[in-house]
Amino acid sequence: MEFIVLAIFVLGYLFIALEHTFHIDKAASALLTGTICWGLFVVGVHDVPAHLAEDFSAFAAGFNGTEMQALHHFFEHRLLHHMEDISSILFFLLGAMTIVELVDAHEGFSVITDRIKTTNKVKLMWILSLLTFFFSAVLDNLTTSIVMVSLLRKLIDDKETRWIFAGIVIIAANAGGAWSPIGDITTTMLWIGNQLTADVIVTNLIVPSLACLVVPLGILSFTMKGNVERPAVKKDSKDPTSPGERKLVFIMGVAGLLFVPVFKTVTHLPPFMGMMLSLGVMWVITEIIHRSKNHEDRDQLSVIGVLRKIDSASVLFFLGILLAVASLQEIGHLITAAAWLRDTMGDVYAINVVIGFLSAIVDNVPLVAASMEMYDIAPATSTGWEGFFMQNGIFWQFLAYCAGTGGSALIIGSAAGVAVMGLERIDFVWYLKKISLLAIAGYLAGAGVFWLMFHG
Repeated sequence: MEFIVLAIFVLGYLFIALEHTFHIDKAASALLTGTICWGLFVVGVHDVPAHLAEDFSAFAAGFNGTEMQALHHFFEHRLLHHMEDISSILFFLLGAMTIVELVDAHEGFSVITDRIKTTNKVKLMWILSLLTFFFSAVLDNLTTSIVMVSLLRKLIDDKETRWIFAGIVIIAANAGGAWSPIGDITTTMLWIGNQLTADVIVTNLIVPSLACLVVPLGILSFTMKGNVERPAVKKDSKDPTSPGERKLVFIMGVAGLLFVPVFKTVTHLPPFMGMMLSLGVMWVITEIIHRSKNHEDRDQLSVIGVLRKIDSASVLFFLGILLAVASLQEIGHLITAAAWLRDTMGDVYAINVVIGFLSAIVDNVPLVAASMEMYDIAPATSTGWEGFFMQNGIFWQFLAYCAGTGGSALIIGSAAGVAVMGLERIDFVWYLKKISLLAIAGYLAGAGVFWLMFHG
């Protein structure tokens, strides 16, 4: 049954990748893949996977019923455990998308776009990429990618050109998130788990991460020519917002997004709670500032009106693909893959490079989680092989880089990629042809820089 579940995952993955060939929305394929994988796992597996044996023993000890009943309830418990993490991501995404759409409805991004005067493709690409790189470190790669897509829509009219820029945004967002303890969920996991300290993440990973971005930008600088066409500005004699309202909502939106990591640091609650708090504040204030307007204007500038524009299909796609990956984790496929890497390669650099490529296929979160479970933090006095695994050891540092940036190789390999894919409706195969090699070149360049810094 374990192999059947794996086969279903691969088949679902193909339908997602070839969305435009089969004419089936990727969200539908992802939902079917996730639910079928879990259904087959629960129905077909009659023994507890080895890596869950200890958890099951603790669960069954307090369960009043047969062993088979305990097993089914245990699997339900595991599903709900994963749904807790998945829901956190989904609510975070929903909150970020709503805030960005609310700012966009108020034309708040004009505060930035009006200051970007150049239409030269190369100059614009460098400006937006570097903005994304540093924003991602302060916010996170998912939120930043959502914000930047909104900016791209204001700056670039041609769809093909905008997709190229969106692909670079994905690379920049993932690269920017890799050198910050709050920039990517995997670096946050390693930070909270005490594998890495915040200062080491920043100082040791910023240069490789920058190389990961600069190399694709350098390649495109030689191939990209001409100027961008900006979208035509709709002239409306009746503008429902004032310049002051636009600036206020923009500042509130940015401040609300910046507040999320602060809220998490202070309260230790999941990031989506901070996002919901920011959204709630913006909801109340926009209701107050627009209370005297007519119903039509008030509706399009309200959170209720903005929620109608949210791409719900993207949220459901997230749900399906994360459920599918979670099923592979439960069965033990991901742990088996990680163990195989350890046994066959025996080199921390090679292992992490492969983990980075794997993160482009499956979610980097369970891969990092599996690595954290496989390898204990070695004592500070450790030497040799064990020395790679002590706090701030080379393995953990390189894992943060590879897991964070390797996902850029495929558009569904990172949360930022999935968000951009949903917002811009980018085709999987198009990204594979146009962006993947650039992303791989940057990924390997950054990996090479890291190797030279600590091994060369």
